[in-house]
Amino acid sequence: MPFLNILLHSFYIACIFGLALYGFQAFWLTRHYLRRPLASRRFAQPDSWPTVAVQLPIYNERHVAERIIRACCSLDYPRDRLLIQVLDDSDDATCALINRAVQQAQEQDIRIEVVRRPTREGYKAGALAYALAKTIEAEFIAVFDADFEPPSDFLLRTVPHLLGSGNAEIGFVQARWAHLNQDFSFLTRSQALALDGHFVVEQGGRQAAGYAFGFNGSAGVWRRACIQDPSVGGWHTDTLCEDLDLSYRAQLAGWSGAYLDDVDAPAEIPPQLLAFKRQQFRWAKGSIQTLRKLGRRVWTGHWPVAKRIAGLLHLGSYLVHPLLLGLLLVTLPLTIFGVDPATPLAFLSVASFGPPFLYAVGQRRLHPGRWLRNWACLPLLMLLGAGLSLNNTLAVFQGLTGQESEFMRTPKFHATRNGGAWQRSAYRLRLQPLVLAEIALALYALLTAALLAASGKWLSAAFILLYALGFGLTAAMGLWQASQAWLANRRRKGSRMSEQGSLA
Repeated sequence: MPFLNILLHSFYIACIFGLALYGFQAFWLTRHYLRRPLASRRFAQPDSWPTVAVQLPIYNERHVAERIIRACCSLDYPRDRLLIQVLDDSDDATCALINRAVQQAQEQDIRIEVVRRPTREGYKAGALAYALAKTIEAEFIAVFDADFEPPSDFLLRTVPHLLGSGNAEIGFVQARWAHLNQDFSFLTRSQALALDGHFVVEQGGRQAAGYAFGFNGSAGVWRRACIQDPSVGGWHTDTLCEDLDLSYRAQLAGWSGAYLDDVDAPAEIPPQLLAFKRQQFRWAKGSIQTLRKLGRRVWTGHWPVAKRIAGLLHLGSYLVHPLLLGLLLVTLPLTIFGVDPATPLAFLSVASFGPPFLYAVGQRRLHPGRWLRNWACLPLLMLLGAGLSLNNTLAVFQGLTGQESEFMRTPKFHATRNGGAWQRSAYRLRLQPLVLAEIALALYALLTAALLAASGKWLSAAFILLYALGFGLTAAMGLWQASQAWLANRRRKGSRMSEQGSLA
């Protein structure tokens, strides 16, 4: 038993120090951001604008496909220098909607075309690679996912950064994501808080420090020469984060990226918890796949040591979730063995202030008049982070072990503050058996907290209680949203049957 005790205690301390490392990284990036905040840069408009191809990868997006097409057709850019490609891999009614929207745009003399492939091989990365070969004249490639609504001046504010004096080495620019439906629910507000922290402080901090950062897959512009550089290798289909993969390969090959904090493109935040969990699963697995693929190159490359460490921490950021889950699972046997976990927790408690501070700085930067109101969603975000640790740990495990899986898109519902009944959509996700494991973990955490409290370890008990609340919240929200969707569809079916009876 002593050996098992030592083993469990060592694992516990390793989890603590791993989590603390990411907590202190949040402080470090915030420090860089505050020391050198990104300044707005406006380049003079060129005498001759380059040709830009705007690519819209779409798969079964009937709620939002027309919106993104209309937005891109409204881009303020010389018509003869702009080509819009709708990369349609859909196999449902989205195809007809796209055909109609594209035809209407073509009647207005807008250069827009639909690109359809024989198969959906390679998913989004495959569609982008397939369409790139059909844009030989385009010097730059802009990418927008289906749930975005870019402002009309997006290209006028991003393309000059790639054309400015001395900017020939910039391979891509990434704009900040804004939100179409932040105030839809407490769930969307919490996600907005996390996204703002990432884009404002993390991306801005990495840019300020000269570290590598990732292309976020949408609301950005690529230099075609960078994508096709033989040392970069173009779009690859072997990870679920083709955007992160390509941007790191480009930076390892000597290209640089530019993050534009003052240019934003609003997008829809998933209103359904299961959609959010699916999105997180894909991002977690894809990030770890990229770490597994490029980690050695990052560490053995020519970058300075600090930049290499920052790159590995960035690619491995989702390792936080198995560390969180491991910390919970090992606490109960340690408690039974009579070990007090409070001392290592004191070290973690200091580092745990890093993310809240980062989110506060992000909100102060974006919303100085209501930053505190937005930041008040932090407790819910923390509970969601704990509750998602099982979902994301499974994703990390698949990424580390090389398990392949289908690219599971995040469904969009056109869910804004003014409407969008996602509960009745055919795209809504059904409840998964994983909810049973989340309930079990909530009970496990409650038992652990009760034992800690009974032995007088109140600090540790309070910390573990957060897990119980997190898993309980995740399971309860999933069950509640599933019941709401079931009731909404039952009412709809009842209404249809009444209408048919009246007609009869």
